[in-house]
Amino acid sequence: MAFAIASALAFSAVHAAPAAKASASTPRAENAFLSQEDAAARSARVSNVDYALEFTLTGQPTFSGVTTATFDLTDNAQPLTIDLDKATVKSVSVNGKKVETKYNNWFVTIAAADLAKGRNTVVIAYERLHSTNGEGLHRMVDPVDGRVYTYSHFEPAAAHQMFAVFDQPDLKATYQVTATAPADWHVVSTTRETRIEEAGTAKRWIFPKSKKLSPYNFSLHAGPYKVWEDKSGKYPMRLFARQSVAAQVTPEDWFRYTKDGLAFFDNYFGIPYQFEKYDQLLVPDFLYGAMENAGAITFAEGGFLHKAKMTDAQRQSLASVIMHEMAHQWFGDLVTMQWWNGLWLNESFASFMGTLATAEATEFKDAWQHFYSTGKQAAYVQDQKSNTHPIEVPVPSTANAFDNIDAITYSKGASTLIQLRHLLGAEVFRKGVHNYLTKYSYQNARLDDFIGSLGEAAGRDLSGWTKQWLYEPGVNTIAANFTCSSGKIKSFALQQTAPSKALPTLREQRVQVATFKVEGGKFTQLQNVPVTYAGANTRVPALVGSACPDMVYPNYQDWGFVKVQLDKRSFETARASLAGVEDPLLRTMLWQSLWDGVRDGKLPLNEFIKTALANAPLEKDYTLLGDVLGKVGMAKYYLDAMGLHSGWAQQTRADLETMAWNGVLANKGNDNFQRRWFTTYIGLASTPAALERLAGMLGGTVKVEGLDLNQDLRWTIVARLNRYDHAGAAALVEQEAQRDKSDSGQAAALAATVVRPDPQVKAEWLATVENLKTELPFSKIRTAMGSLYPAEQNALAEQTAAARLAKLPAIDKAAGPVYMRSYANTLIPASCTPASVKRLTQAADSMKDLSAGTRRSLLDVQQEDQRCVTIKQAMTAPK
Repeated sequence: MAFAIASALAFSAVHAAPAAKASASTPRAENAFLSQEDAAARSARVSNVDYALEFTLTGQPTFSGVTTATFDLTDNAQPLTIDLDKATVKSVSVNGKKVETKYNNWFVTIAAADLAKGRNTVVIAYERLHSTNGEGLHRMVDPVDGRVYTYSHFEPAAAHQMFAVFDQPDLKATYQVTATAPADWHVVSTTRETRIEEAGTAKRWIFPKSKKLSPYNFSLHAGPYKVWEDKSGKYPMRLFARQSVAAQVTPEDWFRYTKDGLAFFDNYFGIPYQFEKYDQLLVPDFLYGAMENAGAITFAEGGFLHKAKMTDAQRQSLASVIMHEMAHQWFGDLVTMQWWNGLWLNESFASFMGTLATAEATEFKDAWQHFYSTGKQAAYVQDQKSNTHPIEVPVPSTANAFDNIDAITYSKGASTLIQLRHLLGAEVFRKGVHNYLTKYSYQNARLDDFIGSLGEAAGRDLSGWTKQWLYEPGVNTIAANFTCSSGKIKSFALQQTAPSKALPTLREQRVQVATFKVEGGKFTQLQNVPVTYAGANTRVPALVGSACPDMVYPNYQDWGFVKVQLDKRSFETARASLAGVEDPLLRTMLWQSLWDGVRDGKLPLNEFIKTALANAPLEKDYTLLGDVLGKVGMAKYYLDAMGLHSGWAQQTRADLETMAWNGVLANKGNDNFQRRWFTTYIGLASTPAALERLAGMLGGTVKVEGLDLNQDLRWTIVARLNRYDHAGAAALVEQEAQRDKSDSGQAAALAATVVRPDPQVKAEWLATVENLKTELPFSKIRTAMGSLYPAEQNALAEQTAAARLAKLPAIDKAAGPVYMRSYANTLIPASCTPASVKRLTQAADSMKDLSAGTRRSLLDVQQEDQRCVTIKQAMTAPK
C-alpha cells in the first residue's frame, strides 16, 4: 500500500519449540486476545456456523445488536466461548433458554450444561460504544455538515468489537443481516439488500444470507453516503463517499479500473468473481490503505480524495490499490488462511497480482518499475536489518497478528512469487493458482496447500525452495566476477554471499545477466543471458568469449529478489553515465545501486547529491523522476538529521532548492512533471529565500504559470512555513482553517501547529499524545505523533528524549497494538549521534519485556540511527 514494517522476540519464536497441542479442556486465558491454541481447540469442536445479525444504528455514540449464532458442536463436555469486546450484554439464551450471563468484557462463556452435542443456537443481545480508533464499527461526525458516518474494519481480529462471533479465520460462516438506520442513510454489506422497510422514522434494511466468509472478511457500513452506480460491466458496481467530499471523487476512474480489473482476474484465475456486486467505499479516519471486505471494499479517504485534477502518479496509485484489493476477493476471501501466520500469503499474492493486473489491464505499463522502486526497496531495507524475520513466522495469538505485517510480508513475499513464476513458467504458475483456488474455494488453506498446488502443476518438489525463501530470513547479495583478455570475457561467474554468519542461507533463483558497452556516452547492450544460480559460485559459460563490457548488471529486468553489488568498473560507469541509459528500469536500478552505496557507507552522501544535481533535471521518465526526487528528499533528511550547518551544507540545501524550483519553471504546460517538481520544492524548502517564496505564493504575490495552488498544496505550504517558524506562519494556520473547515483541514491545521519549533507546543501535545484516556479521536492523536519531532528539530526532541525512552515500557504495557504501532514508529528518540545510538542500544538491552511489535520498532530505530551515523562518517564534504 501507498501508506502502506519483526522484533527479536518474533525472530526467536521462529526457532522455538512448537507449542503443545491445545486441549478443549484447557480454560481459555482471561485476556483480550485469542491464542492460536485456544482457536484450534474451538475450531476442533465448532463447525457449520451461521450468523443472523441485527443492528440498530441511530447515529449516536452507541449502537445495539443481537447475534444469533447457529452451529454444530462435537461435544458438550466443556464450556464454549464467543468473542465480544467491551459491550454491555443485555441477555444470553442458548437453545431457546435464557441463561446466566458470564462475560468478562472480552468473551461470553456458555456453560457446558447449556450446550448440546450437535446443532446449537446462541442468542446474545448487547449494546456497545462505536469505536473511534478505526477498528470495529467506527463512527465519525463530519465537521462540515454534522452528518454521521459509520464503517466496519475487522482485520486482523476485530469483528468482535462489533458483534458476538467466533473471531478466528478458520471458522467461516454465513451472515444474514438486518440493520435499522436513520431514514437518509445507506447500509452496505457483503450482499445487496433484498428490501428496505419503513421502521417509524427509520428504515430497516434486510440482506440475504451471504456466502461463507471468515469473520474479518465480512463487513457492514452505514451513513448518508453519496452513491454512484455503474452497470456497464459484468458485475454491478457502486462507489460511496461522504457528501462533503463527493466533489473530490472521480467515479469514472474508479469504475474504469474496477471494470477492467474484474475482467482481467476472471480471465487469469479462470474462476468468476464470486460476490455478485462490487461496492467500494471511501471512509474517514481509516487505519490502513484499504481493506478487502468481500463485495464491499473500504479505502482510506486520505489517499484517494483530490482537490485538483489527479496526476498520473495519483491515478496509478488508485489503480494499483483497486487491483490489490480485488485480487484478495479470490486470494484471501474465497480461499482464506487457516490462522494469522498465513496472512503474509494473502498480502504477498495480492501485491504480486495487483501489480500484474495494473501492468496488463491499465495504462500503467511500468507498474513493475514502480514496484521495484517502492515496495521492493522497502523490503530490501527491512530484510537487511538485524531483526529481520522470515516471510512466514509463528503468530502465537491475535495480539501478534500484525507484528510482522511489513514490507517483507507484502513486497518480499510478492518478489518470491515473481521469482517462482520465472522458475516454473508463467502458464504453469497460473495453472497452479487456478487449481488451488478451485480446490479450496470457501475453505481455509495452509501454505503447504498452495505450494503443493504449484508443485503439482509443475511436476516438481518445491519443499527446498519453500525452506530457502519462506522460512529463512535475510537478503543475499550477488556480484559478477569476470576477467577479460584481448577484449573478450575470459571467465565469468556469479558470486552469491549470505548477509551474515547468523543468516547463512544461499538461495536458488533465476535471473538475467546483461553486459553493456558505453560509446559516446550511450549504453549498448551486448549480451543478456538467463541464469539459474545456486550456492556461492555459479559459472556462466554463455558469456565467455563475448565482448568485455564496461558494465555488468546481474539482475537485469529485476527477476530476482537479491541485492546487487556492482563491480568497481560497473559502479563507476553507472555513476558517470546515468543519462546515457535508455532503459528506464535499468536506469532505476542503477540509481538504486548508487543509493545503496550511500546507505552502506561506501558512497559519500555528498557525492550522491552531486550526481543527483547533475542528473535529476535530465530525467524524462515520470515514474523514475519520482523515485530520484524521493532519494533527493532522503538526502536532505540525512543532512538535517545530522545537524549539519557548515558552509557546504547550507549551500547544498540552497542548490537542491534551486534545482527543484528550476524544475517547476521548466515544466510549465506539463502538469504531471510540474506538480512533481513543486511538491519536491516544498519538501526541500528551508532557507529564508525559499520560505519567503512559498509565503508569497500563498499570499498571491508570487505566481507560477500553469501551477494551480489547490487547497492540499496550500496546507502543505502552511505546514512548511510553520515547521521553520517563518514570520507570520502561526497566523496562517487560523486563516487557512477558515477557508477549509473539513476534517482534512482540521487535521492539516493540527499538523501545522504541532510541527512548530515551540517547546511549549511540543510539551502540551506530547502530554496529550501520552494521555491514554484522552477523548480525542485516534486519527488526531496519530496526526500529532507524526508531526512532533521532524529531523531538523533534534535539539527540541532531545529535551524529552530520555523521558520518552524511559516511559516506553509503561506506555507499551498500558496501550493497545493500534496505538503502539503509531507511537513506537514516531516517538522513539534518535538523533544521529554516537550518544543516541548508545542510548538506544542500552534501552534495547534492558527492555526485554516490550511487546514484540514495540521491541521490533526499538531495534529498527537503533539500527537506522547507527546507519545515519555511518553515512555521516563516510562523508567527504565539510561537516
